[in-house]
Amino acid sequence: MKLAVIDSHTEGEPTRVVVEGPIDLGPGTVAERAVRFRKEYDWVRSSVCNEPRGHDAMVGALLCESDLESCECGVIFFNNVGTLNMCIHGTIGLVATLVHMGRIGAGTHGIETPVGVVTAEVGEGGRVTVENVPSYRAEASVAIHVDGWGEVTGDIAWGGNWFFLIDGQGPSVVPENLEELTRFGRSVRAALEAAEIRGADGGEIDHIEVFGPPTDQATSDSRNFVLCPGSAYDRSPCGTGTSAKLACLHADGKLSAGDLWRQAGILDTVFEGRVRDLGEGKVLPLVSGRAWVTGESAYEFHDDDPFRYGIPSI
Repeated sequence: MKLAVIDSHTEGEPTRVVVEGPIDLGPGTVAERAVRFRKEYDWVRSSVCNEPRGHDAMVGALLCESDLESCECGVIFFNNVGTLNMCIHGTIGLVATLVHMGRIGAGTHGIETPVGVVTAEVGEGGRVTVENVPSYRAEASVAIHVDGWGEVTGDIAWGGNWFFLIDGQGPSVVPENLEELTRFGRSVRAALEAAEIRGADGGEIDHIEVFGPPTDQATSDSRNFVLCPGSAYDRSPCGTGTSAKLACLHADGKLSAGDLWRQAGILDTVFEGRVRDLGEGKVLPLVSGRAWVTGESAYEFHDDDPFRYGIPSI
């Protein structure tokens, strides 16, 4: 038995695409097949993302077919602890991988995800612009008590995943504070769970996003730190997090349709974002960035290897 994977990184954040393997998810939508993947193929997720082959920051993507004529393919995203609803950095990495494989070239391509169809445009120099799923702010200025920090206020927004967005509170958003930012993010997530605060559809708010001023106003408008499920931080500016931020800015009247927002991540790489106004409080985010393929591998599975399916995250 073997799995074939192709690695890339999007503005610093890794994506590992499974392109071949003994995986049969049957018919249905990608959302339906994602349920089967969680139940029957968790060994694939663990093998790809967990040590000894992976690490806590690794994001995996299963390339699969789509029954929709408008889509080039389907994709199921996952990380060290479970599946993900949507992942824009992973979509950009997937597109770079498809280009590398010779499956697609310049132009616009549909991709079916568990939360709906997105489109990805391959532009000049390989830059990819993802038209995300409709995004919105569910609640503004939600106050919670965070141990060690007191009252913390943030917005709850959907950008393909549920986010709690905090601006100007907590540790300063600089690389020197990564450990403290991680502890803060975990405390915020614990406070949300304790207060039973969830997304509008009852979904878990599993991403915490903290904002601070940019390092260089000539290249970005804001800098963020994003704590992902599994407690690794996003090395990129986080595409779904950028989408959630764009929705909040638009709701506050701080970003008009078509205006550019440059979101830097903790490593100072940048995603460019714009929105289209869909009405009724929703926007359609367009997020662009770059990805680079870094290698290809074929995974072996030996019966006497106790960690052939990965070491579970603790």
